[in-house]
Amino acid sequence: MIIRLLDIILSAAGLVFGMPVFILICVAGLLDTGSPLFMQTRVGRHKRPFVVVKFRTMKPDTASVATHLANAAAVTRLGHFLRRTKLDELPQLWNVLKGEMSLVGPRPGLFNQAELTNAREAEGVYKARPGITGLAQINKIDMSTPDLLAKTDAKMIAALSVRDYFRYILMTLVGRGAGDRIG
Repeated sequence: MIIRLLDIILSAAGLVFGMPVFILICVAGLLDTGSPLFMQTRVGRHKRPFVVVKFRTMKPDTASVATHLANAAAVTRLGHFLRRTKLDELPQLWNVLKGEMSLVGPRPGLFNQAELTNAREAEGVYKARPGITGLAQINKIDMSTPDLLAKTDAKMIAALSVRDYFRYILMTLVGRGAGDRIG
């Protein structure tokens, strides 16, 4: 309950105070790809589908596959910057505010990632809201290792405290960890 309240407060504040950055990135995205936002159906809490919103980092015609399976050449110049700074994740604050995600939780996978979905289901990961960051991200564990990722997600969910919540967010903001590796 307290984590959901923190999600609401922090995502609302991030959306309000981040608006100038959002506008700049949208303008840059229009110039880069003609389509600054990227929306994709992901696996959410209780395996319910939801549409995640991110800033586009790849060319619009890129196949809808897990990031580690995508062609590295598909990432745009702006996309490299957005991924490196993690600014591509900012629009997900809207998903957090709506209650589809948390700031901290397992990164939401795609429905075509059967191995990851099965591993997470076996570990009980889908009882939690997916998140923007978490234990796996700060330890550089991505979706290319589904069993390890599911076990790490389950470990985080079982022990998540308010202290850990802020620690994972802070570690992400200062650059610990990385996004999913590309191709």
